[in-house]
Amino acid sequence: MKTRKLDVIADGLTYLEGPRWHDGALWFVDFYTYGVYRVDAEGQARKIVHIEQQPSGLGWLPDGQMLIVSMKDRKVLRLQADGELVEHADIGNLCGGHANDMVVAPNGNAYIGNFGFDLMGGAPYEPADLILVRPDGTSQTVATDLGFPNGMVITPDEKTLIVNELFGNRISQFEILDDGTLGPRRDFADFGQLGDEPDLGKRLEAAKIIPDGLALDAEGAVWFADTINQRAVRMAEGGEILEVVDTAPEGVFAVALGGDDGRTLFLCVAPDWDEGARKVATEARMLATRVDVPHAGTP
Repeated sequence: MKTRKLDVIADGLTYLEGPRWHDGALWFVDFYTYGVYRVDAEGQARKIVHIEQQPSGLGWLPDGQMLIVSMKDRKVLRLQADGELVEHADIGNLCGGHANDMVVAPNGNAYIGNFGFDLMGGAPYEPADLILVRPDGTSQTVATDLGFPNGMVITPDEKTLIVNELFGNRISQFEILDDGTLGPRRDFADFGQLGDEPDLGKRLEAAKIIPDGLALDAEGAVWFADTINQRAVRMAEGGEILEVVDTAPEGVFAVALGGDDGRTLFLCVAPDWDEGARKVATEARMLATRVDVPHAGTP
């Protein structure tokens, strides 16, 4: 395996998620400063908008307006061209926990995961659903019984959605149907069923991968953040590990491919995902390294 040099892009933050390369710049969210950030041409991370109920997934509509998941009130917000932040969709009735990561298709359809249970409150594990929000703000459930859907990509032909199951020990994929709904789940990579085990600690102990944030490359492989295993993994469909980038002693919780040539891998790292610990510390960083195969698909 190659050794990749890791550069620091931003630091002194709380807990980073949702990295996206858009319109020639890196965007991300910081949970506990409640901000959406853009890295400017001078390499400074600038807070663009404040999301009081905690931001997560990011994406853009065809007209350039940005969509932002507001986690704790379970809404999707829209940042309009004039800078006004408005409600795009209220998905509270469809979520079993905090709203979370999101991918917005080129046609404006947004696919959004949620926790499924009170993770930070220590509740027992429960499966979660995947929600579709259309450009007009209407919403519906399009997949059920996922093990914490977290990190999604859409293939370049716009026909397949690939989604991590953070607490499911697998990465799944779905055909995107003409109306935006999803076909039956298929395996992208499955490392063994964990069943209905409600104890999160036991699920993590049994899992071989704990896949967070997701990026797709031009060879059809995915990069994902293997969270508490302290590594980013490049994996082929079927489960073959092609490359590993070690982030120890830090965990890695989201990744993105970007840069002008699509060959920069961005990594959101922090000591852990504990809400109480992250709120009172500024130990999160955005790292970057160069890889061989460029970005593909959305985001």
